[in-house]
Amino acid sequence: MSLRSLLSYAAVTALAVVADQWVKRLVETHLPMQEKIDVLPFLALFRTYNTGVAFSMFASIGDLGLIAISTAVILFVLYLAARTSRDQIIARTGFALIVGGAIGNIIDRALLGHVIDYVLFHTPVWSFAVFNLADALITVGAVLVIIQELLVWRKARGASSTD
Repeated sequence: MSLRSLLSYAAVTALAVVADQWVKRLVETHLPMQEKIDVLPFLALFRTYNTGVAFSMFASIGDLGLIAISTAVILFVLYLAARTSRDQIIARTGFALIVGGAIGNIIDRALLGHVIDYVLFHTPVWSFAVFNLADALITVGAVLVIIQELLVWRKARGASSTD
């Protein structure tokens, strides 16, 4: 990976971390705790704290355990990114978003002992787990990686059928 390429993905990661932390600070200073503020009929702001990971799983592991697991995941994602060919820009961007989101949540956990969540999708009879920008970045990043893999698979399949 060239230095220029590395710096561009590092910039995506840094921008993701800065945006996540900035929004979380706004939420902390302007959004009341556990009061639903409807934005759209299916979307609300709802500040809460998550001491686990997605859907509050593994809260019993504690902050250090969750930080260690998150760090291991980041290292694994960086390993995968390093093994990705340079023309797979979509996947590399996805890896940068995953790492940025994970770092944003690690910062919360390390400094606050919890992650700040504030986005709630809901209907009158159902609601999704509350999440944050970092979680959304991780999800979008994973989707980008999957899209890239599907494109590579489709290209390889097309090349093998013309042989």
